[in-house]
Amino acid sequence: MPAHALLPTLRPLLDALIDYAGLFPPAALSLAAAVEEYDRQRRGPYAFMLGRFVVPLARLEELAGAVSRLPQDGVPGPWPLSVLVAAEAPEIERLTAFDGAAAGLAIRSLELKAASAAGVARVAARVPRSRLPRCERYVEIPLDRDPEPLVAALGEHRLRAKIRTGGVVPGAFPSAASVARFLVAAAAARVPFKATAGLHHPLAGSYPLTYAPDSPSAPMFGFVNLFLAAAFARAGALAAGELAALLEERDAAAFTFDPETAGWRGRQLDRAALAAGRELAVSYGSCSFREPVTELEQLGLL
Repeated sequence: MPAHALLPTLRPLLDALIDYAGLFPPAALSLAAAVEEYDRQRRGPYAFMLGRFVVPLARLEELAGAVSRLPQDGVPGPWPLSVLVAAEAPEIERLTAFDGAAAGLAIRSLELKAASAAGVARVAARVPRSRLPRCERYVEIPLDRDPEPLVAALGEHRLRAKIRTGGVVPGAFPSAASVARFLVAAAAARVPFKATAGLHHPLAGSYPLTYAPDSPSAPMFGFVNLFLAAAFARAGALAAGELAALLEERDAAAFTFDPETAGWRGRQLDRAALAAGRELAVSYGSCSFREPVTELEQLGLL
């Protein structure tokens, strides 16, 4: 289905949704293969769903060399990057010295980590907005405890949140209750966030954790579940327990999309609420772009 034929309620859920993280597990592609795939998808029919290319700071120069060798025809604008960076001062100096314009790269966001409110303050001090004024700064925080103090600290320092929603082992997945608790806190504080890991599939279910033939399977979240739950949280329309149930919903028939509303089990959001939800839930990182797209096609949503 061409992009222009999307239902008006699907467009705000899918625009620039997927930050491409092909360098990371379980795909763990070579840089050359990841660059080739991102370039291919930028030129494809679902390019509107494609967000930033995720790259570690240590590989920025290598990436610049690879991208500079690509054909520059047909796709306007630089590659938007999200850079994983440690918060130590030498790393930041290296980042601010990088000039990707010649290679057609533009750093749009940084991804860091903090485990406490004090850690959030240190990140804010070491990555000052004045040094990188055009970069959104996402700070990964743990979900195994009450996130409200950390979310409040992020808001105080005008930082964004990052949450880890899975991994390549079953123990890497947080509970639905902990994700729902985070959504409530982020919505109340108006702190935008991105998610990463374990979100290859539109709907929650039990899926293989890697691409290995003998990979174990485990319950995984769906990105439609997560981003619709974020929109409900942003609207204050569902309590934490209901959000957790939505995050675990496996039945495709429980979700409805029409030209004016999207819904889950009779609860509805209009297009304005869905757009506001994306101001809260900005994107998610995935090492595959084709897998989410293929499954959306199979569900009849693309």
